[in-house]
Amino acid sequence: MKIIKKIAFLALATISTLPTTGQDLLARQAPIDRKMKAVDSVALQRLIDFDNLENPAADLYEDWDNMHAHSQAVLPDSFRISLKNFCMPTTSRVLTSNFGARWGRQHKGLDIKVYIGDTIRAAFDGKVRVVRYEGRGYGKYVVIRHDNGLETYYAHMSKQLVEEDQEVRAGDPIGLGGNTGRSTGSHLHFETRLCGFALNPALLFDFRNQDVVDDYYMFRKATYQRESALASRLRGVSSMSFGSDDEVELATAAPEASYTHESRFHKVKRGETLFSIARKRGTTVDAIMKLNHLKKNARLRAGQILKYN
Repeated sequence: MKIIKKIAFLALATISTLPTTGQDLLARQAPIDRKMKAVDSVALQRLIDFDNLENPAADLYEDWDNMHAHSQAVLPDSFRISLKNFCMPTTSRVLTSNFGARWGRQHKGLDIKVYIGDTIRAAFDGKVRVVRYEGRGYGKYVVIRHDNGLETYYAHMSKQLVEEDQEVRAGDPIGLGGNTGRSTGSHLHFETRLCGFALNPALLFDFRNQDVVDDYYMFRKATYQRESALASRLRGVSSMSFGSDDEVELATAAPEASYTHESRFHKVKRGETLFSIARKRGTTVDAIMKLNHLKKNARLRAGQILKYN
């Protein structure tokens, strides 16, 4: 009987202390919760800041429209466009038409000679916004919005290989070369736009060198027109006096042929492989290995110079 009373007393004493213990636990937990909330807020803000840094397009565009090619947004006075981690949309080095005034109207992109069935690739990582057909204009075309703020347009293709709202990586096949829509011969019409404003692709891409012009391009409203004209002279078609794509191609064929036989070199960056370099330079791993007397399992080092042409 004494044992039972003792057990009952202990049980009653334990029960009576539970609310106090619970309150103590809550009291001790409250500062921890406030600290965790503060840490979560800092971590969340860091995540948002990092996302904005990696994806400035999120701040430039308010809407996502799959119906209309030209998505208009407020054009900033200046904007830095990252050109890192790119892929040339085609390995062709032959330009057939410049950006700018042509036949009494504005030509909003560059025309690059490709043949029907040639692979067209995404220039940067991004998300496909438009996949449509326009019989009196672009023909079969694709528009991709990229993390760096640009939108790229690929027109006159014979076939589209992607769907709207699809995520793509730089170098992914997105279509095949063609001659659809308002076109005078098989070619790729390639546009680069910022907030719907057409930028001269020659400011960013050097098709003859199969490279971008720099790691970044700083767009400025005040100096854009002058820079665009200079870029066309440096990296565009040398003469605009010809009437068709085929005639322009013939005019540029001779200097292009002599150019492609020059030796070209690539400086290896950290993390690059023979495959990524070959894709970037529009060649093959076997060709690079042969030119540089490399074995297939050769290890590359940052700063190494490789001949690729």
